[in-house]
Amino acid sequence: MEDIIADLDIHIDDVDVPIYRQIVMAVEEAVATKRVVPGAKLPPQRHLAQALGINLTTISRAYTELQKRGIVVSGVGRGTFVRGAGPEFEPVQAQSRYDPLLIDLSINRPATNLYGEKLAETLARLPSDPRFSELQEYHPAEGALWAREAGAAWINGSGLKTSAEQVLLSSGAQEGIFAALSAVTRPGDVVITNQITYYGLKALANLLHLEIRGLPTDRDGLLPESINEACSDERARVLFTVPSLHNPTTTTVPLERREAIVAAARRAQLFIIEDDVYGPLLEERPTSFAALYPEHTFYVTGTSKTLAPGLRVGFMMPPRQMIAAVANAVRATCWMTPPLSTLIAARWIEDGTADVMIDAQRRELKARQTLAADILDGLDFDTDPVSTHLWLHLPPPWRATDFAAQLLAHGVRVIESEVFAVGRGEIPHAVRINVSAARSREQLAAGLRIVVDTLHRQTRPMSASFPA
Repeated sequence: MEDIIADLDIHIDDVDVPIYRQIVMAVEEAVATKRVVPGAKLPPQRHLAQALGINLTTISRAYTELQKRGIVVSGVGRGTFVRGAGPEFEPVQAQSRYDPLLIDLSINRPATNLYGEKLAETLARLPSDPRFSELQEYHPAEGALWAREAGAAWINGSGLKTSAEQVLLSSGAQEGIFAALSAVTRPGDVVITNQITYYGLKALANLLHLEIRGLPTDRDGLLPESINEACSDERARVLFTVPSLHNPTTTTVPLERREAIVAAARRAQLFIIEDDVYGPLLEERPTSFAALYPEHTFYVTGTSKTLAPGLRVGFMMPPRQMIAAVANAVRATCWMTPPLSTLIAARWIEDGTADVMIDAQRRELKARQTLAADILDGLDFDTDPVSTHLWLHLPPPWRATDFAAQLLAHGVRVIESEVFAVGRGEIPHAVRINVSAARSREQLAAGLRIVVDTLHRQTRPMSASFPA
């Protein structure tokens, strides 16, 4: 027990930071730098309180905060353990947005707070909507016709031409991706994607017992020749892509590259899952994969990244021959998308509220990206004027995990590249910084200045004395 306390290396020495917060920061740093490994059992609260000479209430508050953040799990009679590794354990950091001492730049969320204002207006008017009486009923797994019509209008905004009959609803794009994978794969199949990819895919692949194979990319996205090589394995079944404002690298794949990727996928008879949740933010959108390769592409989009995370409505346009299989996957998991959220999303698409909110998001993102460019001037990063995030490349001697741990110790949370990495290839030393996540431009500026100060600090990275 004394060994784990030593590994945590908790020092209560900052009079300006609450003691519970200093304990949380120390544990997070110990986990990030791998001094304390996944599965390690933390000391009983009373034992740690005695060792540090502080009261039990403070320790309890620190452990509760660690559990909220997904760093530890606790069980009655079992104790408190560091969460295991792997995408299925990636914590959602929403709780940390309410910690006034933490600048959380780790969440991809809309940059404005219009949602609450528009929701209040809409809820007051809902009883007069003729569809209101349907909210208490079961709906078809694929969605009510009026909901699918709204989904078709949303998808048509991408330049695609679809109809309600080809559109299905889901509880967010993540479930849409799950339904698509469920429809066309079986355990052991291979999903190919960028070597640095959306970590939600990693969680789904683990759940469905699929192998993810990360392929090399350049500034325009996935290299088509790498697809040919990957498809020498007959288990390769699906190509997953986020082609517009890629998460996390911000790349928007140009049309010529999209056409080359489709040609490679067609030769290998791959299905494509096109995750286009960020596409609505682009003012000019390249032709989608679904338009280039409709017979084998699942087009997936939703409202969470552009309107609000609390409005989890996804829209899917699968290949026509796969509509029934996708609907069965939705029915088996959640039965239907919640009708209240569906009606709100449908009304906003129909009356133009969604367009107003997206326009407001673009304006705010442009302002925040301009602010970020000024503060980060001279650093190496990839971004787009309307991206919710940017991808910061770290100079030597920084490693991504060390840098993220240093930032966290100074009150700023970002996401390191390892979270997005697929396979055992070389991982770029980079972090995702979410300009949209800050509560205000002022908070974003404060967080980015800490990023710059940390990069330029002459001290060695945290884990330099802890060889891997």
